[in-house]
Amino acid sequence: MKKSELDGLRDLTVNELQQKARDAKSELFTLRFALRTGHLTDFSKIRAMRRSYAQIQTVIFEKRLAEAEHGAA
Repeated sequence: MKKSELDGLRDLTVNELQQKARDAKSELFTLRFALRTGHLTDFSKIRAMRRSYAQIQTVIFEKRLAEAEHGAA
């Protein structure tokens, strides 16, 4: 994910990020299934999707942490 795409993720709400995370997780499942059945030729897609999912989860965690700090202050 490019820096501009990552900045775009930070502009989304937590609910929108959770939806993106669900979509990424289902895409990752599909890619893993295709790998097991022998239909996947570009293995780098799995790594890229895992990385994308992790980045989305990180942004969700950052937002929740920021909400907790602002809520407690």
